[in-house]
Amino acid sequence: MLKGSCCCNTVKFELSEPPSMMGMCHCSRCRKVGASSLVFVKAEALTITSGKGEITEYKAQAPYKYNRCFCSRCGTSLGEILSSDEVFPISAHCIDDELKIENQFHEFVIEKPKWSIIGDNAKQFMGHPEE
Repeated sequence: MLKGSCCCNTVKFELSEPPSMMGMCHCSRCRKVGASSLVFVKAEALTITSGKGEITEYKAQAPYKYNRCFCSRCGTSLGEILSSDEVFPISAHCIDDELKIENQFHEFVIEKPKWSIIGDNAKQFMGHPEE
């Protein structure tokens, strides 16, 4: 069981199984909301244990496809924690326990600022990875 939370501990959640993969998004939107490091979780494995009513959702606009959720009290980016999809991304930084997973891809590298250096050998995509 992995536990996660926002900065003020209002929103708390548990994962009954580890994320399936990790990726880094370099789009300007994810950088601005502080959610560049994302892990993909199964909906059936995620349980929000407190603070669900304090989550605010920002709706995606093309070319982006994932909405972004935040704690309305402290502003912590939670990824797409309210998604109705079977698998969706949440912010890796919100997981309190140690993750045993490494970055597997970088997306939207076309939007990556020049000062940001990719320091691993993970696959790189100009937009969303091919499905």
